[in-house]
Amino acid sequence: MSAVPFSLRRVGLIADNTLREAARQRLFHFFLLLALALVLGARWLRDFNFGAPELKFLIDCGLGAMGFFGAALTVTATAQLFFSEIENRTALTLLAKPVWRAEFLLGKFAGIAVLIAVFCGLLTALLMAAVWSRERELMAAAPEAFARGSVVSYTAIALAGLLQWLKFAVLAAFGLLIASFAQTQLFTMVMGFLFLVICHLQYLAQDAYGRAGTILGRVTAALLAAVFPNFQLFALGDVLTGTDVPPAAHTLRIALYAAGYCAVACGLAIFSFRKREI
Repeated sequence: MSAVPFSLRRVGLIADNTLREAARQRLFHFFLLLALALVLGARWLRDFNFGAPELKFLIDCGLGAMGFFGAALTVTATAQLFFSEIENRTALTLLAKPVWRAEFLLGKFAGIAVLIAVFCGLLTALLMAAVWSRERELMAAAPEAFARGSVVSYTAIALAGLLQWLKFAVLAAFGLLIASFAQTQLFTMVMGFLFLVICHLQYLAQDAYGRAGTILGRVTAALLAAVFPNFQLFALGDVLTGTDVPPAAHTLRIALYAAGYCAVACGLAIFSFRKREI
């Protein structure tokens, strides 16, 4: 493909085809409906008037649904959308044309990133609407508990949805890296979920090795921090029920952190995929 220049247009076309393939598989609809059902189910707890803490529970439930089903969607969609091209031999037909393997992988990544962005955007909008509606009901029922006005930062909720999307983008990039050398879809999904667990627990292992006090422990902690992204950085915590919002610089650092891991994972996936027999 050295005689054909790299084309972002071809990357976009592959991304668009990836989204269409995801719609045909109905995987996106399945996880979206499950997540929506959980968020709306939590909304029906309005019959139990807990006051302002109820809003924190509703937010935690919505973000928990987004995190759980979003991670499952990202891992399964990445594996299925990649291996469907391999198993149906459409990848071989596509790559026989003037299409770079890098364009193929980047198109897949872009399509999955847009897919999970739609997922996170819809759930974030629904969660904000549900919290706003319930907060107005609580204000009318117990105005003394809201003497200072709204107790929820809706900007922080939107930011939490954005950070969830960044985390899923990193997960999708590493999922493609695994798929680039894996031989089966099942292996890719299992390793994807294992990678998810490791990244959520990475900070614990890093702290343990860092407190060891030995050179080997410090080196191991540094390697863990470098190789595996820390998914705990993408959580906002209790700021969601306060008036404070993390500064823009903090959000920018996390975005650059995610972008760096996505770039490295996609680069390694492209290198691995170039050596793969299709």
